[in-house]
Amino acid sequence: MQFDAAGLIPAVVQHARSGEVLMLGYMNEEALHQTLVSGMVTFWSRSRQALWRKGETSGNVLRLVEIRQDCDGDALLVLAEPAGPTCHTGRVSCFHRTLADDVTGVRAPSSVILTDLADVIAQRASTPKEGSYTTTLLTAGVDRIGKKIGEEAAEVIIAAKNGAPAEVAWEVADLLYHTLVLLQQQGMTLEDIWAELRRRYGG
Repeated sequence: MQFDAAGLIPAVVQHARSGEVLMLGYMNEEALHQTLVSGMVTFWSRSRQALWRKGETSGNVLRLVEIRQDCDGDALLVLAEPAGPTCHTGRVSCFHRTLADDVTGVRAPSSVILTDLADVIAQRASTPKEGSYTTTLLTAGVDRIGKKIGEEAAEVIIAAKNGAPAEVAWEVADLLYHTLVLLQQQGMTLEDIWAELRRRYGG
């Protein structure tokens, strides 16, 4: 790896499951070593001139999954699981402003919503909430969930035959949600599906 004249290398942190870019930090050799040894993402603070473990005061740590280097070896990609918001502003990602300096609520990539939704469903499974539709489905079990998936799939087909794109989007969203509930009920995750797709298509 190629550290710069100050002994630092930029490290882009990406959510390991959703793909959302969370922040940019800098590591020196010791920060990289501490990250690998502890499993908690650690940086070199250029302002404080000291090692800085992300979340050491807020509790919003970044749990290391994997580190990759770019083709030139002068930048790192840190795949991590965040425990809470990454940005000091309380937002999920530090990249929440446009070039016009407007705050945007649109996160990138758009598919991050699938991971967010899967996480909410998992939370309902571990901590049931009274009155929650998700909790009701999980409690009812596979037969109830499977029936809803069948209904939603049929409604997708009807919407498509009606040539109604807005209805198709609505019904596919319902189908995706109920499919995520089924995955949770089966003890599976989206990553199991991604792995199968990679196996099939070699991506």
